[in-house]
Amino acid sequence: MLYMKPYKWLFGLGVITLLLSTLTFLFFPFLISMMADVAQGKPFIVDKMGMNFTFNSRNQLAILLLIIILLQAFFSFTRVYIFAQVNERVLADVRSDLFSKYMTLPISYYEKNRTGDLISRLSTDISNLQELISFNLAEFARQAISLIGGTIIIAIISPQLTGTIIILVPSIVIAAIFLSRYIKRISKKVLAATADATIIAEETFQNIQTVKAYTNEYYESKRYRKAVEIIKKLAIKAAVYRGGFISFILLAFIGALVFVLWRATGLVEDGTISIGDLLAYVAYTIFIGGSVAGMGDLWSKIVNSLGAADRIVEVLHQLSETKIEPIISTPTVGQIEYKNIHFAYPTRPDIQIFNNLNFKVPAGKTVALVGHSGAGKSTIIQLLLQYYKIQGGDILIDGRSTQDMDIQEVRSKIAIVPQEVILFGDSIRENIAYGKLDANDQEIKDAARKANCLDFILQFPEGFETLVGERGVKLSGGQRQRIAIARAILKNPSILLLDEATSALDSESERLVQDALEKLMKDRTSIVIAHRLSTIRNADIIFVVQDGEIVEQGNHDELATKDDGVYLNLLKLQYQV
Repeated sequence: MLYMKPYKWLFGLGVITLLLSTLTFLFFPFLISMMADVAQGKPFIVDKMGMNFTFNSRNQLAILLLIIILLQAFFSFTRVYIFAQVNERVLADVRSDLFSKYMTLPISYYEKNRTGDLISRLSTDISNLQELISFNLAEFARQAISLIGGTIIIAIISPQLTGTIIILVPSIVIAAIFLSRYIKRISKKVLAATADATIIAEETFQNIQTVKAYTNEYYESKRYRKAVEIIKKLAIKAAVYRGGFISFILLAFIGALVFVLWRATGLVEDGTISIGDLLAYVAYTIFIGGSVAGMGDLWSKIVNSLGAADRIVEVLHQLSETKIEPIISTPTVGQIEYKNIHFAYPTRPDIQIFNNLNFKVPAGKTVALVGHSGAGKSTIIQLLLQYYKIQGGDILIDGRSTQDMDIQEVRSKIAIVPQEVILFGDSIRENIAYGKLDANDQEIKDAARKANCLDFILQFPEGFETLVGERGVKLSGGQRQRIAIARAILKNPSILLLDEATSALDSESERLVQDALEKLMKDRTSIVIAHRLSTIRNADIIFVVQDGEIVEQGNHDELATKDDGVYLNLLKLQYQV
């Protein structure tokens, strides 16, 4: 309802047209009864509320019926148009807010939830919600008005026959409430199973080269088929509940209609009601039966859509780590200090990564983090980026606690070039400009030149407009790395993070990338993680990380001459290899 609030007046107008279209529709049986009585020579007289009309000709009634049909068509069109306006505006808001919410959630949320499930909420669940808003709610309201209006009219025509209908409706409502709980529960399971199937498909497509290389097409098809079978079984189970509910309603009202016809024909024989009243009563009874049956089916669909709404609301209620708003980055010298850091990953709280970690990175200097795999090197830069919350201690930038800074303000001062660069499937221009969204063509070209990627870009027929493909698959590893460096150059950060940026490259690509990195690191604070120790010989300070602690520090020459040192041991291992 919160999303309806901005459009409450438009929605209210839609409700009015809904009411008018339903009321005009309810006139049809009444006019049919009038025509039946007039055909028998009985004039129909209206003498109520200051109105005095006499209908004694079928032609008069036919003209009136035509007018009502035209009004009904106009109100129906207006209703559909207005509710479509409300529906599309609300769904646009929900889609935008859901995606924006995803953008504000921390990395830990993405580690706990698979990508396919997140996409499923943006696609399948939104589609279910669209059906709820665009059709089901309005149609349910229309059927409810028909039910109430029809019941009032038949009560006026013949109070003796109306008791059956009035007794029956509450029993159906109680049954609806009872069965809807099961339908909603199963519907949520169907949505969850659909999300699982989407996850399998999305992961398979992302790793299609691995699937092909290991000839596991049959395995993946079988895995997806198994997920689809689960969806099928749950959907059939939900359909059984819905079908049983609808059948119960139809059976109840067909039985009631037979009983009403039997009673009504007796009243006609007694002269209590006319043939016209009988026709009107039967028509309204059919309307009421159709309305209740339709409401039963609609209610089951509404419950199904509410399951989708619950999944969307679950995301919207997650705690955000930041807001969606422009960030104005303040100048930074780039001095970094880790003070008494205590940290364990949220998914593995029993494994302590850091216990009282301390070190400083002087402004404008290049420091390197080395150590065995799993020592905590990458975690150090992840904490600087505030991907995770520390359990103790503090991280300072220029003497200011990052915990007192907005997360986006911290990250706006930092650029990272990771080992595995994943580009957006757009053009080279767009991927470089991601570092500075308002960059002009000359700035993008200069960044590409400094990153040693201008030559290969210009070799493409479409130059900077060349599409790189999903995740940048059309470019080599070295080309992707240099595009990422150009992006970082364009951002012009105060602090640069390099996470094994050259470890997966061949010698020629490494030389070009290393040259580009040296240009990028010049006169800015840089933290470099490297397994190839030859790439960090010129670092101002080298920190050796072991078991979550800094066990050695110094420059290359100092650490290489330290007998029995961890750094020296790492050097010997690499030389042996």
